[in-house]
Amino acid sequence: MDDLSSAARTAVARTWTDDRPWAFLTRLTSLGDRMAGGAGDARAGDIVADAFRDAGLRDVEFDPFEMAHWTRGETTLELTAPDERSFEAIALPYSPPADVSGPLVDVGYGTPAEIDDHDVEDAIVVASTTTPDGGRFVHRMEKFNYAIDSGAVAFVFVNHVPGQLPPTGALRYDEEALAPAVGVSDETGAWLRDYASRGGEARLAVDAATDPGESRNLVGTVGPDTRREVVFCAHYDAHDVAEGALDNGCGIATVVTAARILASMDLEVGVRVVGVGAEELGLTGAEHLAQTLDCDRIAAVVNVDGAGRFRDMVAMTHSSEAMADVAETVADETRHPIRVESEPHPFSDQWPFVRAGVPGIQLHSDSGERGRGWGHTSADTRDKVDDRNIREHAILGALLVRELAKRTADDEIPRLDDDELAGAFREANFEVGMKAAGIWPAGWE
Repeated sequence: MDDLSSAARTAVARTWTDDRPWAFLTRLTSLGDRMAGGAGDARAGDIVADAFRDAGLRDVEFDPFEMAHWTRGETTLELTAPDERSFEAIALPYSPPADVSGPLVDVGYGTPAEIDDHDVEDAIVVASTTTPDGGRFVHRMEKFNYAIDSGAVAFVFVNHVPGQLPPTGALRYDEEALAPAVGVSDETGAWLRDYASRGGEARLAVDAATDPGESRNLVGTVGPDTRREVVFCAHYDAHDVAEGALDNGCGIATVVTAARILASMDLEVGVRVVGVGAEELGLTGAEHLAQTLDCDRIAAVVNVDGAGRFRDMVAMTHSSEAMADVAETVADETRHPIRVESEPHPFSDQWPFVRAGVPGIQLHSDSGERGRGWGHTSADTRDKVDDRNIREHAILGALLVRELAKRTADDEIPRLDDDELAGAFREANFEVGMKAAGIWPAGWE
């Protein structure tokens, strides 16, 4: 990066010791609850807008959108046979109000193949939050919706991380699900599996509501006003069970910090920087953003969901060789490792753009463990964060966006081919799960 201006070099140098990322994260996590559509979500949006302006972004505006606001009520999970006892459980977002009973059926990891191996008709299915080694990670929505399509009356999602931590996570994209589902701890799951092996039966009651609501995207710009532009984004909402420090406080803090660096650079095309709302409840803010913008003008999208959490960055390039080359170039020139993963997935905010043919990268980081770790549990708190990772990943993110801007100006980022993209999703065995979840694109049939 020998061609960086003096101002850009100064901004990068200051980032190494900057206390503003930690201060921003502290303000965000002190809200406690940033569930999309609620009061904490609105306050979080104001914090992000202030941070964007302070970072030097122009024309920072709120862009509101409608969404399905889910409210959590009381949850009861009771074993009715062979013993009578109750267990702690939390409803998963978009679970409908319901009161159901049935036999417990343990489907292991809950992959479609495992569900097919069991009789789940009228059953309460018990499945793990993780997936077997050697294959791709199978998302919660795939497991839940396939189980319900197969005849189950309810779904119990068992955390694979010990510590009495029931996990949460949405069941559908921005709409109420067809059946109830709850999260339980690893310790509770061990009991439920044991009872399932002995013909156990249970009752599950969920009190919840899904009503019309509103959230907001926060949009600002940096760089010149050009016909083609790059979108650089991260979601700022979180689940209501925790502070959301890792997911995605680190991500939006990384974008705010990177935006400050980008504001010091001589960029060749414009960059639209976005704090995205309502990601956790169905990528609703990203869907609105993709519909609002002219995707033909968007050369590429960089979505920061997971970066800043752990030491080394991961670039998920969604089958785009050009995006992989950008990440590898930045890694080589800075001598900071960025692991490239080319396999696509539809479970973060790059998806509405990728689906429209826009090349996308999700910037992530890896703890070395399978699954979300503390994410989506009450343990996702500020003390888990090392803000050195945020500052380093912000520098790498800014350099990556700068490299994308240069290649966009030179018209070096080709669009995604629809047939090739669909083939990549099929090769990764997404079709069955995505169809069950209702998110397989109609044009891919």
